[in-house]
Amino acid sequence: MSNSTFDPQNVNLDTADQAQVVCYMELAGNDYNGMLGARISSVFVILFVSTAFTFFPIISVRVKRLKMPLYVYMFARYFGAGVIIATAFIHLLDPAYGEIGPNTCVGMTGNWAVYSWPPAIALVSVMFIFLLDFAAERYVEVKYGFSHTDMDTETLLTEGGAPSEGSPHAHAHTDDEGAIAASDSPEKNTTVTDVEALQESINSYLFREQIAAFLILEFGVMVHSVIIGLNLGVVGDEFKTLYPVLVFHQSFEGLGIGARMSAIPFPKKYNYLPWVLCALYGLTTPISIAIGLGVRTTYASNSYTANIVSGLLDSISAGILIYTGLVELLARDFLFNPRRTKDNKELTFMICSLLLGAGIMALLGKWA
Repeated sequence: MSNSTFDPQNVNLDTADQAQVVCYMELAGNDYNGMLGARISSVFVILFVSTAFTFFPIISVRVKRLKMPLYVYMFARYFGAGVIIATAFIHLLDPAYGEIGPNTCVGMTGNWAVYSWPPAIALVSVMFIFLLDFAAERYVEVKYGFSHTDMDTETLLTEGGAPSEGSPHAHAHTDDEGAIAASDSPEKNTTVTDVEALQESINSYLFREQIAAFLILEFGVMVHSVIIGLNLGVVGDEFKTLYPVLVFHQSFEGLGIGARMSAIPFPKKYNYLPWVLCALYGLTTPISIAIGLGVRTTYASNSYTANIVSGLLDSISAGILIYTGLVELLARDFLFNPRRTKDNKELTFMICSLLLGAGIMALLGKWA
């Protein structure tokens, strides 16, 4: 966007081109104003808190000797779910409107002016993730012969009941490894080998079904983390406010990532994967801050090109997190989970934790 013919010192608001006025007011140059020591400290502080909060739910589930209280784990899991949903709407979709929306410099020029692109891009992202998620689930369903909607795994594993004829479980079998076959009689009990094979088959199914959705979620969160990390390295007077806000922001997002990951039944051969994924999230923002510091005197975060890139990424990430938050977190945990607790006290605690996470993260959107 060029303002070569625009003279800000001599503007007639009755005849001036609106886009040029808006672009002049929006497109500031580099805002860096020092405080290098504090900015360097943010790399290490955010590295520590984001990594620690991400690891917490994983450690609480995997290290049994810690004897983590159930309600502590439940709080982390459902508070984190609320954080993810609020991030989608408040920290991604809203900023996208401010970067490429109808009333911005980008949104008033060229083809960007013919349509409201942030919700359209988010919609495309939602549909793409839905198709990807559905294709992955269908593939696993065909491979294993059953889906999460018709599995009564607790009955199968605790009572030793065999899958009845016609049940999807009846077709999940491996001929060479002792496998699960349909029972000739509904009263016939499975052997220990059958139960172990079923457990292994179900865990493999659940892992393959859930890991794709989780990786999509983490990708969306990490894209957002890259943008805010770059901005923290180069922002001007807002740094004093943005620094502490992002400490909480990244901690809460990490809690959501870790809590969601802790619910995935990783097979033994992938036991290392949760730690790698946690570390990857923890490193993303600090590395982005360091990159921002490297270009702190030249990078203009409000430039026309930067706004386009940020707006596109924020819109795409918003769609990813909207789908993941509403479908993978809310719908599957609360509406379509056959093993959801029936205890009203626990359900109330889960809902309150969810609302608290969403509310606090939405409040942080006032500053970041």
